[in-house]
Amino acid sequence: MSQMSRISRSARVPRSATRAGGAWGARGQARQNDRGASHEPDEPYFEERPGFPGARRGPGGHGGPAARPPIMLEVDDLHAAYGESWIVQGVTLRVADGQVAAVLGRNGVGKTTLIHAIAGLNPPRRGRVLLNGQDIARWPAHLIARRGVGLVPQGRRVFPSLDVREHLQVGARKGSGRGWDERRVLDLFPRLRERLAHRAGKLSGGEQAMVAAGRALVGNAHILLMDEPSEGLAPLLVRELGRILLELKAGGASILLVEQNLAFALRVADHVYLMSKGRIVHECAPDDLRRDDAAKSRWLGV
Repeated sequence: MSQMSRISRSARVPRSATRAGGAWGARGQARQNDRGASHEPDEPYFEERPGFPGARRGPGGHGGPAARPPIMLEVDDLHAAYGESWIVQGVTLRVADGQVAAVLGRNGVGKTTLIHAIAGLNPPRRGRVLLNGQDIARWPAHLIARRGVGLVPQGRRVFPSLDVREHLQVGARKGSGRGWDERRVLDLFPRLRERLAHRAGKLSGGEQAMVAAGRALVGNAHILLMDEPSEGLAPLLVRELGRILLELKAGGASILLVEQNLAFALRVADHVYLMSKGRIVHECAPDDLRRDDAAKSRWLGV
């Protein structure tokens, strides 16, 4: 039996595992983003990468050891499902301290489910989520947030009846030493200073995106999970959002960014992962992906 066959067999999730957590079935039926995924995990796509234990290599991935900053977030062989529909199938990725890692992929490949699994909104069935070396997989979502994981959800998810200041008060938390408070957020988003007393439901899409980001920042998280923050924004606002993310990164923020906007993601990311059918199928530096027309065509359809 080949080494790849042994890896494939050992990584298969038993059918009995899909029966656990069946209460997610109704939610899975309601999900729109991740429909079309298979009902059981497929055979793993990757081989182990020499010199980098636990990491994976897809077509065109980079191998071999290299000097790296400390790892803030490590996701190892993560599997997540809704009922018996397996969405995330063995994802492994890393976010270094003070860097931005981007996950790109078409609609329905499992990107949002991955974010929800890390944040505890849909606890993973298998695998590890290490934050500063501590496994937080399957912790309740509120404890993961307290531990230092901030979420900027897809679609902003602001509270329509609360004004801007109330959003920043609700999200405020001390702890990481990053020093984010209302004043710093308003310095970063001057437009919000003019809207402090306005209800979030009356704000524009761009302003709501600022509120969602500000709410996460005042939580002083160790890492931000950002789920398609550029969605629905005008090109001018997307450029402004890119500038803000670069400013956050320069200040030492660690960010896991899920995006479909390729140009935006390549502008801000330090490392890129491509996702398809619930798996990471390719990883590389942003400049490498810019030149790799075959990978962009195959996995992103561009």
